[in-house]
Amino acid sequence: MIERYSLPEMKNIWELESKFSFYLKVELAVCDAYNKMGKIPTEALEQIKQKAGFSIARIDEIEREVGHDVIAFLTNVNENVGEASRYIHMGMTSSDVIDTAFALQIKAASDIIEKDLDKVIQTIREKAQEHKNTICIGRSHGIHAEPMTFGVKMCSWLDLFERAKKRFLNAKEEIAVGQISGPVGTYSNISPEIEKITCESLGLKPAKISTQVIARDYHAYYMQALALIASIIEQCAVEIRHLQKTEVLEVEELFKKGQKGSSAMPHKKNPISSENLSGLARVVKSNSIAALDNIPLWHERDISHSSVERIIFPDSTILIDYMLNRFNKLVEGLVVNKDNMLKNTNLFGGIVFSQRVLLELTNKGLSREKAYELTQRNALEAFNNPHGDFRKNLEQDKDVTSILTKEEIEKCFDSNYYLRNIKTIYDRFNI
Repeated sequence: MIERYSLPEMKNIWELESKFSFYLKVELAVCDAYNKMGKIPTEALEQIKQKAGFSIARIDEIEREVGHDVIAFLTNVNENVGEASRYIHMGMTSSDVIDTAFALQIKAASDIIEKDLDKVIQTIREKAQEHKNTICIGRSHGIHAEPMTFGVKMCSWLDLFERAKKRFLNAKEEIAVGQISGPVGTYSNISPEIEKITCESLGLKPAKISTQVIARDYHAYYMQALALIASIIEQCAVEIRHLQKTEVLEVEELFKKGQKGSSAMPHKKNPISSENLSGLARVVKSNSIAALDNIPLWHERDISHSSVERIIFPDSTILIDYMLNRFNKLVEGLVVNKDNMLKNTNLFGGIVFSQRVLLELTNKGLSREKAYELTQRNALEAFNNPHGDFRKNLEQDKDVTSILTKEEIEKCFDSNYYLRNIKTIYDRFNI
């Protein structure tokens, strides 16, 4: 029998060939558990293991007649096994196979996503180290606020992805449950010990209770973890899109030699990867809503969730795998325009240093209200003038110069002042 578990590419995990391979893996694990319990002769088990197999074409042919994919699968396997097939699927219901195999598929997909997250986290960590002291402007409401460093911005991304990984690993662990409990989950014709042995051999935990299906809040929680990863990627992508605007131009996506940005305008270099990631995030987030709608099933079981999951789980895991890899390449190749960052920080004669001026005036004994008035007056005059210069305004304002010397004013515009506690932030990330 060909082992098809844990295939290397994400898309292969969700192919029909792979799905039925996971079904077969579950059925064989149950047979092995029965053998350990003395319910299936070793000779019969060996026959099952040697001969069990399936053909997608044959399963499709049988399903066209019986209208049930699991029965079609079992019929095809039994055709290949022969007499010993009477031991296959004993006391089980279809959902025992489907939900346990589904858990294995999700586990295989999760292994890939976990590696993707590790790669992205490492890339961002390296960018944070590289730009620890790269001065840039911080923004609130889209408006210049105070100087910071691009490395600190990278640390905030690192924090987001480290939390995303923690949540994802929790969801990965929680959803790794199987069930072999029979109709309506009462173990009517199968021992709970079979479930325990089977799940242990498959690397799963037995569900505390299954109502013929595993409760779908497990799956919804997992999909929320994927949606949060997508949203975080989108947050970073939107930041890159803003920073690549022509009038900002602090970062750019890597533009390869020979690449073209527009069919009409040869000068264009567009943030296409970031825009692509923003769009794909919408799909993953929407799928998470469908997963929430899968939670309320009728009584002990219906299959309204099944058709949904056949779409949202392959699509979302494949998309997250793709998005993480594309985002990683985007960050690796990110062009950081340090000169433009510094230029933007010093716009309008450095109005972003206004709080330093305000505090220095209050340190000299001025009331906060008066200090704010003097500082704002000079800052807004600069801001409202295309060629405004905040620092020059201060140096020419007698109300200010009567309190602060030229050297004291100059000291307020020292960017290094804003970096003095950067090390504290970096130490939190062990960078």
